[in-house]
Amino acid sequence: MQPDSYRILAINPGSASTKIAYFENEFCRVEENIVHAPQELQPFVKEPMAEQLSFRLQKISEFCRSHHIELKKLHAVVGRGGLLKPVQSGTYAVNAEMLADLGQAARGEHASNLGAMLAKEIAGESTALACIVDPVSVDEWQPVARLSGLQGMDRQCLSHALNTKAIAKRFAKEQNQNYAELRLIVAHLGSGISISAHEDGRMIDVTNPRDEGAFSPERAGSLPVMPLIEDCFCGRYSKKQMIDRIFKEGGLYSYYGFKDIRRLLELKNQGEPQAAIVFAAMVYQIAKEIGAMATVLAGRVAAILLTGGMAHSGEIVAAIRDKTAWIAPVYVFAGEEELRALAEGALRVLHGEEQVLQYQNK
Repeated sequence: MQPDSYRILAINPGSASTKIAYFENEFCRVEENIVHAPQELQPFVKEPMAEQLSFRLQKISEFCRSHHIELKKLHAVVGRGGLLKPVQSGTYAVNAEMLADLGQAARGEHASNLGAMLAKEIAGESTALACIVDPVSVDEWQPVARLSGLQGMDRQCLSHALNTKAIAKRFAKEQNQNYAELRLIVAHLGSGISISAHEDGRMIDVTNPRDEGAFSPERAGSLPVMPLIEDCFCGRYSKKQMIDRIFKEGGLYSYYGFKDIRRLLELKNQGEPQAAIVFAAMVYQIAKEIGAMATVLAGRVAAILLTGGMAHSGEIVAAIRDKTAWIAPVYVFAGEEELRALAEGALRVLHGEEQVLQYQNK
């Protein structure tokens, strides 16, 4: 017999914070963004991400005690998925193979790698399901999307899959339609930008925000290849410095030295000419990528969904809509409700709507 209310703890570890929320069914009862001061993280600067496990667990335990959340009564503890091997979309039980891959950080160190570790540790105090939902390595591409044009250098599928898939399913539910029967374009507009095409319930192509696509507040997006090669071999930059230039110091930051899109809008609206050009270029590139995904779907698109932090800006939304509404109606789901998306994924399994999946590292 199913309980009347499922109790779920959702955890989203970030580079400088740990976001936590307690849900009863789909209702969030309490949520907190625990910001970690630089001095707290200083001991871990040169250590593998896994070394932060005890520190983060202590913060989560303090949160649960302060809000009288009884760990032994939880039905699920769900963490943000990390940089795993390519997987299909869904909710995965945390198992030994997953923990081994995340501990080795074979695909890179990232705070999200802690999500599964934290879920497993906390669920260990109860009979709760320890799981992750739609990690960044969700890969549902068709073979034609993988070729880059250079043998041995295939495109890699890494994206904001958690928020992207959740928004697509939420839109379908609001429209009383089946996600698997809709052809959608979802534009996640945050510190990184990923724009995806959805067909038959699968994300069949997406711009990898680490490598390609529109520039964002801190990422460079697609770059001219020949000047990039020149920079790599000019002797002024190490490999790490080049990665930081593209991934942390690109985009808006490279032009202005800040990453806050609101400051760019302020400068533009004050009449600063360069700000107007940078804003227009970013919108231009986002719209161009949306147009590219429309061709992936052969022009048959039910809706364009805008999500992520930048979707809070009416000015940005209006500029993108002006360039893309001819393709399909544009809907806005502002923000990055990743904790809600995590809880929804766990709840689908608890309700028996989906089967829990098992991660394999082969």
